[in-house]
Amino acid sequence: MTNETSSVFVVDDDLAVRSALRRLLVAAGYQVQALSSTKHLFEEGRPDSPCCLVLDVGLPDVDGLAFQEALGRAGVDVPIIFITGRGDIPMSVRAMKAGAVDFLAKPFDRTQLLACVSLALTRDAESLVRQRQLTGLKQRYATLSPRECEVFAAVASGMLNKQVGFELGVVEKTIKVHRAHVMEKMQAVALADLVRMADLLGIRWTVDGAIGLPEPGDVASYA
Repeated sequence: MTNETSSVFVVDDDLAVRSALRRLLVAAGYQVQALSSTKHLFEEGRPDSPCCLVLDVGLPDVDGLAFQEALGRAGVDVPIIFITGRGDIPMSVRAMKAGAVDFLAKPFDRTQLLACVSLALTRDAESLVRQRQLTGLKQRYATLSPRECEVFAAVASGMLNKQVGFELGVVEKTIKVHRAHVMEKMQAVALADLVRMADLLGIRWTVDGAIGLPEPGDVASYA
């Protein structure tokens, strides 16, 4: 990841502060959008590339902490660095509990701000990678038949082929065939890969069967 591929959004109603932050961040090589208000910000979602938000807490049109909470409710996950000239401990605690990267009092140290921005963008880049990996896993999982989904869940729980066959009322030879299909479709090299994938997808085997199976009709019929 390079600075040129990362975006920093700055929202502060003070023109002097906004301009100073923009100059600092542009000099550091970031793409910067400096705004006086959160109006329309992220209405169409966030960028697909790493980004973060440097947000003034005391904006005239909206409370910064309330905006943070609104983004969370909307499912817009953006790392936020709060800046304020009138912050207090309860305010900072509330921001940090909601996932803020940091809470800086004005006037803040430029080096500290740049360090916070770098940390926020690194975290966001890592989060985007995880999200894309999960999307890929869900897409591969959707190609499994309902029976393969059951075998996936059972095998990932640690059950042997013979045990899976007993639970599903299928001969062991057939389970081996389904297991091979699952490994191929999920692009798993070893059993440990299936275990990790099942954990990420929230799929598990219980006494009542597999949890996390597709809805009927979503995939092919039982084999």
